[in-house]
Amino acid sequence: MTKTVALAATVGLASFAGTAAFAEYPEQPIEMIVAYSAGGGTDTAARTLAPFIEKYLGDGASISVINRPGAGGEIGFTELSQAEPDGYTIGFINTPNILTIPISRDTRYTMEDIQAVANVVYDPGAFNVLPDADFTTLEALVAHAKENPGEVTYGTSGVGGDDHLAALQFSRAAGIEMRHVPFSGAADVRAAALGGHIDMAVLNISEAIELVEQGELVSLGQMGEERWDGAPDVPTFKEQGFDVVMGSDRGFGAPAGIPQEALDALQQAIAQTVEDPEFLDAAAKQMLPLNYRDSAEFQAYLEHLGANLQEIWNETPWVE
Repeated sequence: MTKTVALAATVGLASFAGTAAFAEYPEQPIEMIVAYSAGGGTDTAARTLAPFIEKYLGDGASISVINRPGAGGEIGFTELSQAEPDGYTIGFINTPNILTIPISRDTRYTMEDIQAVANVVYDPGAFNVLPDADFTTLEALVAHAKENPGEVTYGTSGVGGDDHLAALQFSRAAGIEMRHVPFSGAADVRAAALGGHIDMAVLNISEAIELVEQGELVSLGQMGEERWDGAPDVPTFKEQGFDVVMGSDRGFGAPAGIPQEALDALQQAIAQTVEDPEFLDAAAKQMLPLNYRDSAEFQAYLEHLGANLQEIWNETPWVE
């Protein structure tokens, strides 16, 4: 577990210690909305977390996972935003989707409708190429792309996703132009890269690290603030001189106006979960890069990231 997780969880627990109100919440079952289909990575992570959060909420706590897939997450995020803000409807939310959807199209929700509860996962983006590619470092990629503008092809799991936005942000920072090839999912991106059909696979680091460890791909860098423990040999983009931080967060949100008592209890339960050895073992098996943020940290982070994504949209709209 990273120092960030341990420190944040410790601080979170200290701030909540001795609050008698926990005994009063929850008094009825809690529904957790997942804006994606059952069986996917987001759903699996949510269902792994739920029993641990129940455990730390106390005797009788019950959390039901409700899948509301569709429109890239918009259906589930909208339902979350419009639910009664009583603490009994929460959502497992993803970035950048929850932020980019209102930026790129008219929606029935805005981020003002959603209260950040806590973040659990941050899965940094990563650039990955074959070992015999024309470039195997970010510096060499930039040089090659400048010599061959628009010829470097990169695959992602779709327009407007974190992988696509990561490539746009890097291209802007490096002053290069590359050609986007969208696919329907990470598995297709990996297959295209391994088959030599694209020059580079832009994936979350957890989606690529097994192939990197097997020597089938080379990862040029990961886009976290610091290296993920699961990929300690892959340098960050920042280490290589490119101030690019992009990835996918998975955390919890609630309708704006959730009672403080419920917000505090949920934060404490999530903080305890990310310290639980049994959960840590399950997270490691699922290749989940943990990064706990409490409500205030997560809220500030979402606001900062949203402003950054709006700037990217203003300069390079990602509709293709």
